[in-house]
Amino acid sequence: MDIQLKKGLLEVCVLTVLNRGDSYGYQIIKDVSPYIAISESTLYPILKRLETNQYVTVNSVAHNGRLRKYYKITAVGRNQIDNFLDNWKEVMIVYNFITEEMRCYTDE
Repeated sequence: MDIQLKKGLLEVCVLTVLNRGDSYGYQIIKDVSPYIAISESTLYPILKRLETNQYVTVNSVAHNGRLRKYYKITAVGRNQIDNFLDNWKEVMIVYNFITEEMRCYTDE
């Protein structure tokens, strides 16, 4: 998968997981991994970027003697998911055009 496409998809996947409820890094990786490959070294820069853009907020909570960062989606983050879904409809129209054209002109 194209790296830029994957990067955009990962951000929305993380937001979608957080839309279920607050979560932390390891759990986010577990929830996203069945759908798209993601590692810790990929996730944490994404979470930082989402925080910078005010798509999520961060709250540290003590867990087994250590602080664990919990991420919470904001209204801006939910709007970002909606924007992604609207844009993706346009992508699917183009995708369908391309596949239909390829089908028609590949058989010649």
